[in-house]
Amino acid sequence: MRTPIATPHAPQAIGTYSQAIRAGSTVYLSGQIPLDPATGELVTGDMEAQVRRVFDNLLAVAQAAGGDLSHVVKLTVYLTDLAHFALVNRVMAEYFSQPYPARAAVGVAALPRGAAVEMDGILEL
Repeated sequence: MRTPIATPHAPQAIGTYSQAIRAGSTVYLSGQIPLDPATGELVTGDMEAQVRRVFDNLLAVAQAAGGDLSHVVKLTVYLTDLAHFALVNRVMAEYFSQPYPARAAVGVAALPRGAAVEMDGILEL
């Protein structure tokens, strides 16, 4: 059985998808870009603020599913500029502790709404 997960504490879906889907004890988090859930607009400011907003959005959806970021077993990071990879690592260390999730970082040409970063993940509850 698949159960959609939704929370007002993360941006609402801007397409034909759910914020997350729970299937058994696994939760699949849809990609989050640095949208402010209150305004629906991209966060302004430096790249660190954008990365933090993405992690905060993922955390909100994970909490709505009954977990938190410690339950993330797989994280995928999409960056329009891989020069920001070290920054993502530094900020990620504030949101996660060992054992860290498996992770992939992918350089992409573009992301929705002109975002510079997007992340999705898989939780095991």
